Amino acid sequence: MRLTVSGGDPGARTKRIMSSLPASVGAVIIVLLLLVIAWLDYATSTAPVQHLYYVPIVLAAIIFDYWGGLACAMTAVVFYHLANEHLRALNYGESDYLQVSLFLIVGVVTARLARDRHAIQMLAGTDDLTGLHNLRSFESKLLAVVRRAQARRTLVSMLVLDVDRLKEINDVHGHLAGAEAVRKVGHIIGHGLDGSAVACRYGGDEFAILLSDTDARASFTTAEGLRKAVENHAPVLAGRRFAASTLTISVGIAVYSPDGPRDPELVGEELFRAADQALYQAKRDGRNRVRLNASTPPTSQLHAERCELVVRCQMDSSFEVSPTVKG
Repeated sequence: MRLTVSGGDPGARTKRIMSSLPASVGAVIIVLLLLVIAWLDYATSTAPVQHLYYVPIVLAAIIFDYWGGLACAMTAVVFYHLANEHLRALNYGESDYLQVSLFLIVGVVTARLARDRHAIQMLAGTDDLTGLHNLRSFESKLLAVVRRAQARRTLVSMLVLDVDRLKEINDVHGHLAGAEAVRKVGHIIGHGLDGSAVACRYGGDEFAILLSDTDARASFTTAEGLRKAVENHAPVLAGRRFAASTLTISVGIAVYSPDGPRDPELVGEELFRAADQALYQAKRDGRNRVRLNASTPPTSQLHAERCELVVRCQMDSSFEVSPTVKG
């Protein structure tokens, strides 16, 4: 699934490496650097060696953000004192005041830059209207989830949904009410999912939800829970209270079961397309419904899941398994 244009950030590889570095490994590297630099400082007491303290300070800010950079700067000040005899006797010179000040300034500035970078990354991956992931962030998460599922041979489910009859709300009550309707649905989705789910708004009123290690039964439970939560909510739109059932959603489900090595991007596209087809089936069947496109998993598992869900949900008019899509 690739609907966004890949960026050309030359530092992207470095950022991925640093962000994926385990915290324990990063802490060990920083401590070792501080110890080595302190030993060199003790042996030479020269300014060029003392400037090396900036390296672990910057690394700590990158890996551990604001407080990591500050903590490492304070640690560098302590090591700087321990490595120099005149400082242990609290006999400061002008260069010592300058050096200690630079340690703290570098720590504060780098930590602040690291915090700002983290905030910018969060904003770059967040949908402004709903607070969910945006499409670029979702695509990145999707590839990672598919790769992990292929490595572990676990299921991945995708839910694609949109708000029913949003155009009528826009036409009758105005686009502000329509935008608030989309925001309300996004908030319900965000509060109705656990921490392992990944949800995004990828269009005007269209949402996609990625569920790891989730079969068709659990996916239906999640989708039906969201559908009922939206239907039962009495929203306030453009300052006006509306009755419950004013907002409803239609949901399409697709499930992927790894059966061999495949391109994760192609898998993501097929999974999204299958869930989107199920969503259109829900629309054709009258809206405010959940539909499962059972064409993505292997046939044997698909047939078992299909039978179980039909037996379980045959009394629920909102749910139905869509006919298998060939090819």
